[in-house]
Amino acid sequence: MKLSTFSLILLLLMLVSQAKSQTQYIHCGQLLSMENDRVQNEMTIIVENDRIVSIERGYTTVPDTAIGVDLKEQFVLPGFMDMHVHIEHESNPNRYLNRFKDNEADVALKAVKYCERTLMAGFTTVRDLGGTGVNVALRNAISDGSIVGPTVYTAEKSIATTGGHADPTNGMKKDLMGDPGPAEGVINSPADAMQAVRQRYKNGADCIKITATGGVLSVAKDGQGPQFTVNEVEAVVAAAKDYGYVTAAHAHGAEGMKRAVLGGIHSIEHGTMMTTEIMDLMIEKGTYYVPTISAGKFVAAKAKLPAYYPTIIRPKALAIGPKIQETFAKAYKHGVKIAFGTDAGVSPHGDNALEFGFMTEVGMSHYEALKTATVNAADLMNISDDYGSLTEGKMADIIALDANPLKEIEATSNVVFVMKHGVVYKN
Repeated sequence: MKLSTFSLILLLLMLVSQAKSQTQYIHCGQLLSMENDRVQNEMTIIVENDRIVSIERGYTTVPDTAIGVDLKEQFVLPGFMDMHVHIEHESNPNRYLNRFKDNEADVALKAVKYCERTLMAGFTTVRDLGGTGVNVALRNAISDGSIVGPTVYTAEKSIATTGGHADPTNGMKKDLMGDPGPAEGVINSPADAMQAVRQRYKNGADCIKITATGGVLSVAKDGQGPQFTVNEVEAVVAAAKDYGYVTAAHAHGAEGMKRAVLGGIHSIEHGTMMTTEIMDLMIEKGTYYVPTISAGKFVAAKAKLPAYYPTIIRPKALAIGPKIQETFAKAYKHGVKIAFGTDAGVSPHGDNALEFGFMTEVGMSHYEALKTATVNAADLMNISDDYGSLTEGKMADIIALDANPLKEIEATSNVVFVMKHGVVYKN
């Protein structure tokens, strides 16, 4: 009997409901909890509802009232976390035209496959750093079980200055540009900055992102100049603190990056032209670095194709993209805290794990790379009580691989089992 798509969805929802109501015993051949770098053999994780209630040595007998999950041949670890994605879209040569053609419904429907692809790649939590606002609806739809995807913490709309990297009217003709303000995420003073953060709160954001410098993919000439004052950054951070928000700053150029760190931002994204002075400042203030090497490599490659990006973007992509991996290597060796981020949406969703390889090929150990996407990411987002390791009491976000990533980092690109909040989505 061939099931219709609707019947398959109903079956999935029934299975999800059943999984939530029953205790599950997961037999793990090898287990890396990420509490340390020690691999444990033949372990059992017991899950009730959405939490890990116990982790026991050996293969505990599965009671008749529970569900058994056989991962005796697999390597088990916490679900990965990507701290820089754009879940609404994915790069393609028509992207700049599509913003004039696609309605919110079009954006949302296309994004459903990006959400599912991300989860199936083993990324059970993501931080979405800017879109149109549809990302809030996507987060909610995932949360209530309407669609399949990772847990999403979203910035809703990035905050920019007039003409800055996230000004939504860049590249438009004058009668379409208008004069966007704080409601649209465009600011020009500390007062505007506070209003823009409060608007993001009203719109349903979970975190805040600013564009502290020019950017590669905006339809504007400058790819790295500073675009926020220190006072404006301080105002963003102060308002964000009132709502318990973690803040992030897109930054390529050194001066804008320095201003963001001085202003108290929690993480620097991309960080292409980061200097030793800025690295020292980040260490002093505890600022995280989210490198996004994947995006740098992607835009550098696509900029060599004549029709992929508008002409104004190609020189920026060729100049900035290739440098991010080198900057990451310097920052890591200098001691800057690193959290995992890919900028997926610029690079393809579902290929997030390639970032592990880019990090390890320039000197980061395999364990430290895995830590950036688990322990460190949870620390950056202040959610370590629930996420980041396989620990009793934490969320049951669990993935499995067919090989040991401490020996073969490429194994992270072949996730064979995914559980999020106690529900099995891939087995």
